Amino acid sequence: MRVIDLTRAFEPEMTVFPAKKAPLFEAAGTHEKDGYSETIIRLFTHTGTHVDPPRHMYADRTSLDQFPVSQFIGKALVIDARVAEEADGSEEKAITMKHLEPYGEKLEKADFLLFNTGWDAKWKDASYFEGYPCVDEEVLEYILAGSYKGIGSDTYSLDPMSPTEHPRHYKLFKTKDIINIENLCNLDKCGSELFRFSCFPIKIKDSDGAAARAVAWFE
Repeated sequence: MRVIDLTRAFEPEMTVFPAKKAPLFEAAGTHEKDGYSETIIRLFTHTGTHVDPPRHMYADRTSLDQFPVSQFIGKALVIDARVAEEADGSEEKAITMKHLEPYGEKLEKADFLLFNTGWDAKWKDASYFEGYPCVDEEVLEYILAGSYKGIGSDTYSLDPMSPTEHPRHYKLFKTKDIINIENLCNLDKCGSELFRFSCFPIKIKDSDGAAARAVAWFE
């Protein structure tokens, strides 16, 4: 069995949104003093590779811990969106139905659609937060019309950095119990066929989001 880690490691100097703080690691016990090692970690719920639930945008919608554990595992398909088109009248790069069409019937067999934009190559660079491709309105409507457990990408957000109203997040989560995975990596190693996928988040009561270990594996 071949296994691919799609998760960013958490570390003190990791890439985070400029207005946020990087994770803080503080020793709570050391081998020298206590005979064991233990660490206190301060971590934003939407740092690194993480999962968004509807509660992220709506106070009365489903939190991560309210999903059955089966929500976080299934068959995934990576969509090659590395050549994203310019959206009409906007500088924003768009992921359109033209990127999905080559996958045919595989789209309907997938539980997760993961968008490979190539943006993970910019990790640890300020340009990671600038101009990344986002799904357009038609693709978002397609996702909402399907029975997907979740979507994900190798970018910082489902929405562009500007404007800051997060319209895609709000539309995705308004009525549908679905998850969104952000800051994935290594999607280019997953090929163009269906594969097994999991993205189990830390179980936190009433969670608006949580770090997750995202993994692809091939029998």
